[in-house]
Amino acid sequence: MAAKKDIKLDDMPGHLFRRLHQLAVARFTAEMDETGLTPIQWAALMTTSQRPGLDQSTLSREIHIDTSTIAGVLDRLEARGLIQRRPSPDDRRLRLLDLTEQGAALLKRASVSVMGQQKWLVEPLTVDERATLSQLMLKVLHRLEK
Repeated sequence: MAAKKDIKLDDMPGHLFRRLHQLAVARFTAEMDETGLTPIQWAALMTTSQRPGLDQSTLSREIHIDTSTIAGVLDRLEARGLIQRRPSPDDRRLRLLDLTEQGAALLKRASVSVMGQQKWLVEPLTVDERATLSQLMLKVLHRLEK
């Protein structure tokens, strides 16, 4: 079956999302090379920083990463001395997370770059357009994640 000639990739949201994701990850990787952090690792550090003592399962849900993937991410962060895991005093099955001093320092340095990257991504948009874009993306995400 031949493809329809009137289909344009630039009219397809999935194609545009993929292109934007590709550019965002490429920029993140290039700028964060010195830190050795991936986007998921940065999200894990940031969320742990904002919620000290958070358990692994909750972190997994909050950054939208499956539990088996988050375990490997946390293994790597712990091996680098950026986080520490400890058993919960209330439920020994839970592992609670905290940033180390080294993790907090790296997160602080890395976050300056990450915030610059976020501005770069939406640079061509007005302030109102940026807010609208975020609202629309969240609307799509919330429907798809149900």
